[in-house]
Amino acid sequence: MSDLLRLATAGSVDDGKSTLVGRLLYDTKSVLADQIDAVTRASVDKGLATPDLSLLVDGLRAEREQGITIDVAYRYFATPARSFVLADTPGHVQYTRNTVSGASTAQLVILLVDARKGVIEQTRRHAAVMALLGVPKLVLAVNKIDLVDDPAGVFARIVAEFSELTAKLGWAAEDVVEIPVSALHGDNVASRSDKTPYYTGPSLIEHLESVPVDADSTRHEVGLRFPVQYVIRPRTAEYPDYRGYAGQVAAGTVRKGDEVVVLPSGTRTTVERIDTPNGELASAQPGRSVTLVLANDVDVSRGDTIVAAHDAPEPIESFDATVCWLGDKPLRPGARLLLKHGTRTTQAIVGALIERFDEQHLSADPAPETLALNDIGRISIRVADPIAADDYSVNRYTGSFLLIDPAGGNTLAAGLVGDALTKVEVGTEAGA
Repeated sequence: MSDLLRLATAGSVDDGKSTLVGRLLYDTKSVLADQIDAVTRASVDKGLATPDLSLLVDGLRAEREQGITIDVAYRYFATPARSFVLADTPGHVQYTRNTVSGASTAQLVILLVDARKGVIEQTRRHAAVMALLGVPKLVLAVNKIDLVDDPAGVFARIVAEFSELTAKLGWAAEDVVEIPVSALHGDNVASRSDKTPYYTGPSLIEHLESVPVDADSTRHEVGLRFPVQYVIRPRTAEYPDYRGYAGQVAAGTVRKGDEVVVLPSGTRTTVERIDTPNGELASAQPGRSVTLVLANDVDVSRGDTIVAAHDAPEPIESFDATVCWLGDKPLRPGARLLLKHGTRTTQAIVGALIERFDEQHLSADPAPETLALNDIGRISIRVADPIAADDYSVNRYTGSFLLIDPAGGNTLAAGLVGDALTKVEVGTEAGA
């Protein structure tokens, strides 16, 4: 079991995400006394009898004034069993791009629904996004369960509908857990509540502490992938000839003496040393930032990728990809954009728009004219410089990329190499 779990929240507006996150922080004693005092005072000023725990996380002035979350905020908390990094994402449809960003590295997502509303359009949209991103584990938190007349029946109906949806989206039943909660009162958050006798499973925190998640399961299915971030050449009296390549291990493991290939050039060499500020290492695993010193004086620059010689991907210039369009202006065939993959940024041209995915009906609209804001679709892309990418189904980290506006620098799309829709039961638009 991993000592660290990366998770994210998602759900529609007013489903209680901020209150739930505040409750998690409060119940795990991850907030300071003066923060609690400030929240208590602010709650009294609002005329509330109990502290509004959502104020612990809605830190932006605009959020406090509007009572909504508009950005991704990262929270850190821990229990004796595990540490957590939580991405608290917004619920409004227009901020789906932030949800994509927050969930892109999550090992588990807590998807909230309001027990009074059940599974709604935004619930289905977020579930589809999580499925395409390959999030391994999912928790459906049926919040505000204390506000419905027949909590057992409501919970059963929501679970049945959600289970049908997640099965069609490709999740195995054991990877999805449904929990009835009241974030406001703390029912089934830190501990089991006697107010929900119809529910016999764990509390939310108990599940988060025990859920088996391999932190590196999405990185180890391929050999070494090391995008070069920076070339280090001090040229000092102490290090006159030093040449090292700094970056973070994106996948696989690198060891001293390993044979590697520099892509896209295809040059072969071996790893002479693995340097860190604290000295040399014998090996480095995914997520570790190191400097590689190679045995030969080869031409390596920022944007190149050092890969395992036994498992070197073929650099690609043309490929199909699944994208979530995040730009305000629609995407059209022939668009000229920038593509950022790892540390390499190159010019790209969008070819055909192959299909648009309707996450509400799990259907595909072939050959759409455009992809609008928050649309998910499959497109073809051609890049000016080859990229050393893996299919996203093989590796989340080396199979993802961004499409960027070359004029303003804004991120326009989150992309996945390959067809991420293959695991989804997609029908045709006519049969929707």
